[in-house]
Amino acid sequence: MRKDKKIVFSGMQATGEPHIGNYLGAIRHWVSMQQEDNACLYCIVDLHSLTVRQNPEELRANAKKLLALYIALGIDPVRHIIYYQSHVSGHAELAWILNCFTYVGELNRMTQYKDKAQKNADNINAGLYTYPVLMAADVLLYGTDVVPVGDDQKQHMEICRDVAVRFNQVYGEIFTVPEPYISRIGARIMGLQDPVKKMSKSESENANNLVFLLDEKTTILNKFKRAVTDSGGDVSFDPANKPGVSNLLTIYACTVNKAIGECEKDFYGMGYGAFKAGVGEAVADMLKPFRENYAKLSADGAYLDGIIKSNALRAGELAATTLNKVKEAVGLPR
Repeated sequence: MRKDKKIVFSGMQATGEPHIGNYLGAIRHWVSMQQEDNACLYCIVDLHSLTVRQNPEELRANAKKLLALYIALGIDPVRHIIYYQSHVSGHAELAWILNCFTYVGELNRMTQYKDKAQKNADNINAGLYTYPVLMAADVLLYGTDVVPVGDDQKQHMEICRDVAVRFNQVYGEIFTVPEPYISRIGARIMGLQDPVKKMSKSESENANNLVFLLDEKTTILNKFKRAVTDSGGDVSFDPANKPGVSNLLTIYACTVNKAIGECEKDFYGMGYGAFKAGVGEAVADMLKPFRENYAKLSADGAYLDGIIKSNALRAGELAATTLNKVKEAVGLPR
């Protein structure tokens, strides 16, 4: 991986199954960023998953499932790097050093910590509190130029940039200060049953609120059939007054790669039943090849194990370059 290319980094936790919010808000942009002038690292951030108690076997299985899904969705593990965060020790090493350059006041302002602490009152651990520092280490470890993220991660990217600048002011230009990439459309896909809240597997107990990437067509159509809409019968984009319809229009626009205005025309004069069915059909058509690719990949354990091993080595070599510079800069013994 050459530094004359822009380095793109992003990651996702291996907790549960990814859904269309993950794909439309993030992963599809990862795929599109696989250009000749970009070098991409896409990480399964399994260390981050430990802030919540996990079943060990489920975590391992979900990590491998997510890696296979990355490839099935179109990420090239040969030209780019797909790997497990826990297989590169530099993430944890750099996180400790960056902890010493991160202010408590900055962490206290993190709204995600406040939200998660409220929902996990019996397990408010230090890892949950310093989560943004590990995320900063993930990004800074590879000289990352661009980080595609959802808009809920903007605060974490701000603290990452602040820590990088602070470190550089003391020790010179060690870190590349990354730029976030947030898509204008689809950055925040909302739940089908609760369209005022982001679609999230950790926030919902209702399976009909989410469409998983491996759902069968019948399941997808039924979930959209049950999706919450709004008063009135017109299909128009108005997030403040018609959050349900607006969310479905956003999903459809991202799925078929059209502007919102065009999508409104596609459903002009239709009732909500036909509208929901049309969105469901589009999503089912989009997911069908991914599901087929995943079935083939998941049956080839030897191939996936080879990717896991080779990509961990490639990521580790890149991480060591930055980590050695940092250790030298702060004065750790050679």
